[in-house]
Amino acid sequence: MRLQASQLLQYPDIRQVYDDLGERRRDEEEARRRFRASLSEDVRAEFINGKVVRHWAAPDKHTVVTAYVGDALDKFVRLRGLGKVRREQALTAFSRNDYAPDTCFWGKTKSKVIKPDQLIYPVPDLICEVLSPRTASTDRGVKFDDCEAHGVAEYWIIDPVRETIEQYVRTRGRYQLVGRLETGAIRSRVVRGFKMPVRAAFDEAENLEFIRTLMLSSRN
Repeated sequence: MRLQASQLLQYPDIRQVYDDLGERRRDEEEARRRFRASLSEDVRAEFINGKVVRHWAAPDKHTVVTAYVGDALDKFVRLRGLGKVRREQALTAFSRNDYAPDTCFWGKTKSKVIKPDQLIYPVPDLICEVLSPRTASTDRGVKFDDCEAHGVAEYWIIDPVRETIEQYVRTRGRYQLVGRLETGAIRSRVVRGFKMPVRAAFDEAENLEFIRTLMLSSRN
């Protein structure tokens, strides 16, 4: 739920609220600065609403699905020179929070600013999150809302247990559910030409066949 300025202005003690928010904002920015200064290659963590959220070991199904989707998207994008794809360790900076999506994509325009020594990345054009028991509420809650508010054009929620992909596309500033897919193919609205069988996100044989098809089509 987003509060509008007009709603806040209805509070008679708005000045005190404003002062309190300013102080908390300064404290939060200092905590965020310390978080970024402590980053290391062997720790995956995010900074969400003033708190450091560390990610521990995930179920194998989560790891496998993340690899299947990330590999397929990465190969497609690189073969066609459409931009860049990164996974898990790419910390993306939003106005308040820092997220490490399972898989994310930047088109050509944003990709130009990404350098070899990049540590903090810009807001992606597409984010794919694979649900796990620890992250599901965040992926469907604050992260979903933040991506919607900051212009992430497409957002996928992938459920490795139910083996479904929810595809959301940002339309007029809000996410619209394109579909909750179990079979058939998912067609990205952001990555031009990317169309992947839904089963390729969950089944090894389907994934390998899809990647073979990508490789063969790139030679033609």
